[in-house]
Amino acid sequence: MSQQGETPAHQDDWWGALYKDETAPDAGGDPDSLDDRFESVSDTVGGAYHPVTVVPLPDPRAPGAEPAQEPPGPARTVPVERAPWEAPDGPSRPQTFAVPPPAPPARPEPSALAAPVSAERPVVGHIGDRPPTYDAEPGALPESGPDDLGEVVLDTVVDGARYGTYTLRAASVRGDSARFRGEPRRDALLTARFGEGDGALVLVAVAGGERTGGRAHLAAAEACRWIAGAVARSHARLSDDIRAGRRGDLKSGLHRLTDRTYGKLRARATELGLDQSAYTAGLRCLLLTADPDCRTRVFFGTGPGGLFRLRDGAWQDLDPVVSEPGAASEEGPGGDRLTMDLQITTPPSPYTEEPSPPAAGPFRFRASVARPGDTLLLCGHGLAEPMRSEPELARELARRWSSEGPPGLPAYLADTQIRVKGYADDRTSAAVWEA
Repeated sequence: MSQQGETPAHQDDWWGALYKDETAPDAGGDPDSLDDRFESVSDTVGGAYHPVTVVPLPDPRAPGAEPAQEPPGPARTVPVERAPWEAPDGPSRPQTFAVPPPAPPARPEPSALAAPVSAERPVVGHIGDRPPTYDAEPGALPESGPDDLGEVVLDTVVDGARYGTYTLRAASVRGDSARFRGEPRRDALLTARFGEGDGALVLVAVAGGERTGGRAHLAAAEACRWIAGAVARSHARLSDDIRAGRRGDLKSGLHRLTDRTYGKLRARATELGLDQSAYTAGLRCLLLTADPDCRTRVFFGTGPGGLFRLRDGAWQDLDPVVSEPGAASEEGPGGDRLTMDLQITTPPSPYTEEPSPPAAGPFRFRASVARPGDTLLLCGHGLAEPMRSEPELARELARRWSSEGPPGLPAYLADTQIRVKGYADDRTSAAVWEA
C-alpha cells in the first residue's frame, strides 16, 4: 500500500501513455485508440461527425512551460456543439416531432349537399279573437298509487299507418280541463292490424268514458280491448265480407260483437261493485282492409261522437241518424247509400254463437265507398261537438287538409288540438286520406 503523497510507478506509466508527445511518431498504430472509439460511437448515435479543431497545449509537466497569454480584451464565449448523445442544457422539455398538417376535407359537390332542415314546428292555434282560459300545455299529472300503476293513462297518444290506397292518422289528447285539474284522459284509442297481405284488416277504436265516473278511463280502455279481441277472432270473415260487399252480414255480425262488448262492461261493473251506468263508454270503430282494390270503409259503434267526410273542400256529416230506439238510418246527406236494403232476411251471423245483451245505446252502422281525394274523419264527442257547432273550426281543418297530402304525425296532432273557447274535453280522432 503506498504512503500518502507517493505516486505508484504503474500510474506514471499509464499517464505517460495517455498524454505522450503528440509529435512523436506512432510506433504501433493502435487500432483501438480513443479517436477510433469516438468516431464509432458518433456514427452509431448521431450520424455525421462534426470535426473539432484541437489546439495543442504545452505539457504542464514540461520544465519552463508557461500558460499561453490571451490578448487583452473582453472575454469571449465560444459555442461548443454538444455531442449527439448529450442531453440539452436547461430544464427538460417534452419531445416534439414535426408532423405535416392534415389535408383539408374534400368539399362535397353542390348536388350532394342535403336540403336544409326546416326550423318550423307545429303550433297549436286557436279559433276566435282570444285563446281559451286554460293553458294549452299539460299541467298537473293524475294522482297514482303503488297498486294502480298499471292503470296510468298517458296525456297524449298518436299513431299512423299506410295501406293500399289510404293513409291513416290517429291521436288522443287529454282535454284542457283535465290537464288543469290533474284528472286522467277519459278517452281511449286503439289501432290494430289483423292478418297479412291484401286480406289484412285494420281496426281503429275510439271510446269515451262518462265524465261523472271515477273509473271512466278504465271502462273506455276495456271497451277498446274487448271489441278488438272480438274483431281479431273474426278478422278473416270480416275482411272477406267487406271486399265482397256483403252489407247484411257485416251489419248483423258487428252489431252482435258490439253487444257482447257492452255485456262484458256490465259484468265488470258488477265485479267492481259499481253501478252499470257509471262504468260504461261510448264506442266508435272503423274497419279498413289492406286490399288496394277495395275502397269500402265500414263504420260501426254506439254512443256520442261523429263521422265526417271531407270531399271537394266541404265537410259532410255521415253520422247515421237515429230514427227509433235501437236502430239507426244509414242515409247521409242527399240520402246516399252504399246498397239498397231489399228487406231480405239474412241467416244468423257466423261471428257469434251466444245471444248477447243489448248495448247501452242505439247501434250505428255505415258502409261507404271512398273516392280519390276524400278524407274520412272519425272522432269522439270532444271533437265532434265543436266540428258541428263552430263552423270556423271546420273551415280551418278543411283548409289544412285539402291543400296538401296527409300531414305527418306532429302536424296532425297539432291540427286536432286547435282550441275553441268553451270546449275543453278530451279530443280523440282518426282520419283516413284516400290517394
